[in-house]
Amino acid sequence: MPTNPNLLRVAVVQAAPVLFDREATLTKATNLIAECAAQGAHLVLFPEAFIPAYPRGLGFGTVVGSRTPSGRLTWQRYWDNAVSVPGPTVEALCAAARRAHVYLVMGIIERSGHPDAGGGTLYCSTLYIGPEGHVLGRHRKLKPTGAERLIWGEGDGSTLTAIRTEWGVMGGLICWENYMPLARMAMYSKGVEVYLAPTADSREGWQATMRHIALEGRCFVLGCNQFVTKDMYPADLEGLQDLANQPEVMCRGGSVVVSPMGDILAGPVYDREETLYAELDLSEITRARYDFDVIGHYARPDVFQLIVNERPMEAVSWREF
Repeated sequence: MPTNPNLLRVAVVQAAPVLFDREATLTKATNLIAECAAQGAHLVLFPEAFIPAYPRGLGFGTVVGSRTPSGRLTWQRYWDNAVSVPGPTVEALCAAARRAHVYLVMGIIERSGHPDAGGGTLYCSTLYIGPEGHVLGRHRKLKPTGAERLIWGEGDGSTLTAIRTEWGVMGGLICWENYMPLARMAMYSKGVEVYLAPTADSREGWQATMRHIALEGRCFVLGCNQFVTKDMYPADLEGLQDLANQPEVMCRGGSVVVSPMGDILAGPVYDREETLYAELDLSEITRARYDFDVIGHYARPDVFQLIVNERPMEAVSWREF
């Protein structure tokens, strides 16, 4: 149990993976987790798609109506470096969280199907791991944005995950899922107090989104992004020519920590790798909800109701007749 159950020290890791290299990225991640623990963090948050990469700027050889052989090779490399759940990468992350005794929230590209089989679907997922080294939950992005739909499948309501901890309820959504009002309301209804928003959006407007969610949900919001430059991409990557007209800084970051009253506690930080630290006084949540509680006295269920389907959506269901 924490010495002070109202004070949660968080670490928001703004860093780049070793792009398209799962094992090297895992090594970098475990080192960063240890550093965060040495700074007293109880919760460590990594960006969207940290393992093995958010493939910004790549087209995977796709135009409407056709795919190229070169693009399929880019896809193959992305698939080969994605993360099977369960699997050895997850076991290593669990061991790192256990050694550091932290809650670990990691953005991964998850591959479906048997880890030793080829083919399948990739999902942009958030993995929740507890300080005892166990997987506590997983969230698959409900709606990939724009061209992300070429490479990632859609999650379903069964992974709208919220984790009950000794520091309250932790949960959240990935990147532009946070622009889906009903998805946010579903998470608020689970009692989320520490709202996690790993992203790939480094634009100035994202900061307004983070502050709005904090004010709307009367919760702490942790926004976490990567800092990535073009020269970080592997020199032998198929499709690298897609980046010819891209800027040198592919993603400038913008990680931030926001209070339940919309005040910025740490960040935003741009144009470098950096880990943000903040101490969250969870008693602020009660004070913030005194005059606005989105699922309490401000909900008006007599006028508005939301129905959420949390059943897993299976392509094939077997029944005995």
